[in-house]
Amino acid sequence: MAAKNLIKFLMLIAITWLSACNSNQQHSSGTDLSSYFKDTTTGVKTGGVQVVSINTPKGKFNVWTKKIGNNPKMKLLLLNGGPGATHEYFECMESFLPAEGIELIYYDQLGCGNSDNPNDSSMWSLPRYVEEVEQVRQALKLDKDNFYLLGHSWGGILALEYALKYQQHLKGLVISNMMASCPDYGKYANEVLAKQLDPNVLAKIQAIEAKGDFENPEYMQLLMPNFYAKHICRVPLDKWPEPVNRSFSKMNNSLYVTMQGPSEFGISGKLLTWNRKADLPKITVPALSIGAQYDTMDPKHMQWMATQFANGSYLYCPNGSHMSMYDDQQTYMAGLIKFIKNVNQGEKKMKL
Repeated sequence: MAAKNLIKFLMLIAITWLSACNSNQQHSSGTDLSSYFKDTTTGVKTGGVQVVSINTPKGKFNVWTKKIGNNPKMKLLLLNGGPGATHEYFECMESFLPAEGIELIYYDQLGCGNSDNPNDSSMWSLPRYVEEVEQVRQALKLDKDNFYLLGHSWGGILALEYALKYQQHLKGLVISNMMASCPDYGKYANEVLAKQLDPNVLAKIQAIEAKGDFENPEYMQLLMPNFYAKHICRVPLDKWPEPVNRSFSKMNNSLYVTMQGPSEFGISGKLLTWNRKADLPKITVPALSIGAQYDTMDPKHMQWMATQFANGSYLYCPNGSHMSMYDDQQTYMAGLIKFIKNVNQGEKKMKL
């Protein structure tokens, strides 16, 4: 009888312990899972999608946003690159950030993805996009107590410009794979990356560019294996991540060419002379710059950026390229998560 009673007692303890674990399961951030995944919106549920109406010089338009999770202290708004790509290549973050209790917010900029496309190149303007981000922030009720902004590539230019005007609303800033100067970006492409190309391939690329024959299919046929697979995403082209292919397949070429130029191999669009190097010290919120060894952007420049921010940190991805959230994924995600959580705990700068 004593043995049976002991077994019953031990089983009762085990059941009680399991029940407590299930009812109090938490993220490592301390966020209760039931709270994190609870849909707090009223009315008909949309899976976190919120369409935001924005005012522009050409009237009102709608932009698309979607949030994953709820965390009143850590909300990460993502600005896609291109310009003209979509939020979709950020989907890899779903495999990492929700488990840490970080709220993800996707957002397709005007002219991109699920948002309205005015088909008006006069709308492709950096100052106008800054005001668009501010309107999105207000609509989503983001503020200095929870608002982290991550901009990748072109999104990094947009995030930097936003911070220079509206940093009072930010809790943390992340500039991912983007230099603070487009002239320096162009110089790096010409003086460093071009020299790494096969001379015959480079000659063919330059001949096409000299003629302005960018619609020539040979142009991208040369760039994809010789440049994109080495400096955009270091994965064999036939194995590029599906979210990357899906996002790039929806590229708004009008927006891309207007702002960037015809390819990632240097820059020749509206952003040609953009340069904010001298203004970096004005950014006082905790700021992280992310660089990668094989990027189209100079990783040493992005390391330097971190020294110019008043509270800068640097994350280096030794195996990564421009899409280092894919080709150096563990380094990228671990560093990003550490930055957000450390800032949430009151740190302003850190070693990653």
